[in-house]
This record gives sequence, structure tokens and C-alpha cells, in this order.
Amino acid sequence: CIRDRDMIDYIKKIVANNADLSVEERNLLSVAYKNSVGSRRTAWRALRSIEQKEEAKGSKHLNLLREYKKKIEAELNSICQDILNLLDASLIKSASNNEGKVFFLKMKGDYFRYISEFAQGEQLSRASENALQAYKAASEAATKDLKTTDPIRLGLALNFSVFYYEVMNEPTKACSMAKQAFDDAIADIEHLDEDKYKDSTTIMQLIRDNLTLWTSELENEEGNDAGNVENL
Repeated sequence: CIRDRDMIDYIKKIVANNADLSVEERNLLSVAYKNSVGSRRTAWRALRSIEQKEEAKGSKHLNLLREYKKKIEAELNSICQDILNLLDASLIKSASNNEGKVFFLKMKGDYFRYISEFAQGEQLSRASENALQAYKAASEAATKDLKTTDPIRLGLALNFSVFYYEVMNEPTKACSMAKQAFDDAIADIEHLDEDKYKDSTTIMQLIRDNLTLWTSELENEEGNDAGNVENL
């Protein structure tokens, strides 16, 4: 966590001097924030699961558990707001090409989606709507300027479909979006850039895995939840 914080501080200094980040700097920014928020998202999900079990038992430890969960939520919210402020203040508008613009709009959608995982009431409504608008803007730019096999466009399709599945509770829309992205990429697979082959095919496999899981859920509406879906 200390290393991630150091990396975030380092990238912020670079942004302050030049908000148009290189690909390497952009990836450092993404990894630093993703690592910082990832461990807390995992902890929050574990606490939520324990809370539900303890609630069913009428446990005397519920208050303590909920206090800790609120602490994790506060940390998550702080990290998400930090990167969202950076994206809105400089990164999105300073991107010199559409690849960078799509990358940062996708990030904006992702971090509002992370907030929507734990938010309630008005905060949930705002976060969901903001995520939706960011993902839509990113999709429009990606469709216009990025190849169907581009890993940024594929990663966007993956995460946008996860948003529809997990947040919007629209599994049919999620399946349709994932299938379209996968089919489009397969159709153009011969034109896949060699230096992007590994990243693109890895994301395509994640999209396919989700599509298989979600389709199974739709075919068995009476079934139990099939577990977590993958997302970048």
C-alpha cells in the first residue's frame, strides 16, 4: 500500500507538469490506483459476506464488523474520488489522442462503478449514472477511432458489460454487449497488431468467460448466483 501511495504521488507530480501522459506513465497511473483500490474491494466483499452470515445468526459482533466495513468504504471512496478528480481536472481534457481519451474515460467509468458497489441511496444513483455516461462517451470514441481488436477498446467492452450485469442488473444487455465486442474482434483477428496480441487475446478470453457464465444464468433463471465475474 505504501508503494502504491508513493507511485500515485509520483504520477501526480508528472501530471502537474504535463497532463498528457505517455503510454508508460498512463499504465503506471492505472496500476497504482487499481492496486490501491483492489485490496480494499476484496476486503469489503469479504466483510459483506461475513456480515450477512453473522446477521443471520444474530451475532453480537455485528456492530464491530459494520464499523470496520464503513472504514473500508471511506477509504475506497477517498481513493476513487482522488482519481476521479484527477481525471476530470486534467487527464481527460489533456489527452492528445483518442486512445488516451478512451483510456481515461474508461477509468472514469470504472471508478464510479467501484463506488456503486458499496454506495446506497442518492450516492448510488449518482455513481451509477456517472459511470454510465463515462462508459458511453468512451464507447463512442472507441467505436470511432480504435480497432475492434485494440486492447483498450476490448477492456472497455469487458468492463462496460460488467457494469450492466452487476450494477444495472441488465444481464441481457451485458450479454449483447460482450458478444458484439467478441464477435467483432474475432472477425478482425487477422489484423491484430503483433505487439498487442497477448493483451487483446487475454481480454477476449475474459469476455468469453463472462459471456458463458451470464448466458448460463439467463438459461437458468431459477439458479443461484454463479459467483464473481472477471473484470479489469
